[in-house]
Amino acid sequence: MKKTVNVVAGIIENHQNEVLCALRSPQMTIPNRWEFPGGKVEKGEDIYTALEREIKEELGCIIKADELFHEHTHEYDTFIITLICIKAKIIDGTPAASEHSKLVWLERENLDSLKWAPADIPAVTALINEK
Repeated sequence: MKKTVNVVAGIIENHQNEVLCALRSPQMTIPNRWEFPGGKVEKGEDIYTALEREIKEELGCIIKADELFHEHTHEYDTFIITLICIKAKIIDGTPAASEHSKLVWLERENLDSLKWAPADIPAVTALINEK
């Protein structure tokens, strides 16, 4: 039986309504694919606290997790991921790539120009179609 992992991802928007996108490094699973930054939910942690912790650890900035945006379960070859996307705003600092190869800010209509990790694609589509 495949392991199921609960992962939170931040839909982080700036003042120009651009969305933060992170390129997975060659050392990560699903390398060189784009994702919304975040990470695993730890035991006893709520999804909002998990996202705020992960972004502080990965990107070195402070965010406020606002609202649940999208949830999707995707099966990879070796594991199953439930990706919980949460809208968030930066309240202090500037995101900096430490684990990721690159960070970019993109307008919603340009999100589909990137090669996304398969689990992130439904959230990308929902963001592009959101009014």
